[in-house]
Amino acid sequence: MANTSKYLELAEVLTTAIRRGEYAPGDRFPTVNELAEVHSVAPNTASRAVQLLKEQGLLSGKAGGTTRVRVQPIHQIRANSRYQTEKDLVLRPAEERGTTGVAELDSGVAVSTVHENQVQLDVIQAPPDVAEILGLESGALVLRRTNTRRHKEGAGAGKSISYMPHDLVSRNPELFDPQREPWPGGALHQLHTVGVEVDRIEDRVTASMPTEVEMEEQDIPPGIPVLRVRKVSYATTGQAVEVTDIPLPADRVELRYITPLRRWS
Repeated sequence: MANTSKYLELAEVLTTAIRRGEYAPGDRFPTVNELAEVHSVAPNTASRAVQLLKEQGLLSGKAGGTTRVRVQPIHQIRANSRYQTEKDLVLRPAEERGTTGVAELDSGVAVSTVHENQVQLDVIQAPPDVAEILGLESGALVLRRTNTRRHKEGAGAGKSISYMPHDLVSRNPELFDPQREPWPGGALHQLHTVGVEVDRIEDRVTASMPTEVEMEEQDIPPGIPVLRVRKVSYATTGQAVEVTDIPLPADRVELRYITPLRRWS
């Protein structure tokens, strides 16, 4: 067998071992030198096989660091019809609002069962691009909400960062209390508490390669781009009242847009 194909043969052997459960998700994977010794191949061959499995999403870890069997991400379907569901829930009782949110609508996983669900609240000066969308003056304050969710231990995190005008949300001091998170009914209900009805939501979708921080935090395989959703919520007055940035690794998400069309008759 030619040398150039040895790493492919080794990759196939290792893939079979992982799929058979010889290595469980989250387990430390043998080092390149250990693989080379056990399988009687050159370290370079073992290294190429491991890199291929990282690209295929079976292994994760930085080069030179600990390699682990990847905890597979949950496939998400993000449909724009979810926004009407969220708005309908705003006027429902808190216990009902608390059972349906982003996690349930996108991935079918209840918030109560996820391994990690953290919310960090900060009052900061609005980034210039956010201030422009919200119609704020330079230096104006916003409430920034950073949400980090991890469905299993060792899995990549899902993340979103939202911004609301400080002058607006300060009408309800409870919105600044992290102990009240996750908020039943999410942002639409939060805005409702300060007298705002959201009239429409605009998703602006772009794509780029992830940063090194995103690759590590969200466990994104090499070569996988990130779909970047900038969600802008508008009040019935036409004023933008929230901007949310949501990076979505392309290996685990489907964007589904449903557009009802008015009938001619």
